[in-house]
Amino acid sequence: MQINLTGHHVEITSSLREYVNTKLTKLERHFDHINNVHVVLTVEKLDQKAEATIHLKGTEIHASAINTDMYNSIDTLVDKLDRQVLKYKGKITQH
Repeated sequence: MQINLTGHHVEITSSLREYVNTKLTKLERHFDHINNVHVVLTVEKLDQKAEATIHLKGTEIHASAINTDMYNSIDTLVDKLDRQVLKYKGKITQH
């Protein structure tokens, strides 16, 4: 799985990059057909926003999360993506 990490008005530190990589590898345990993930971290005044698009075979999954702490935003984002990936996996295994 390839992870592209972009920051808008925020510096992507090595600890932040490592945190995102660690959290997103959790998704691979549930579904191993993830080609690549594009993550954008944005800071707007007090809001810390994390959004991601997962490219799967035949479709894309997008989610975003806003919080006052970037790490909480990333946690919420990964939870949302995890639910969507499991939902998608359930759909394709039924067919």
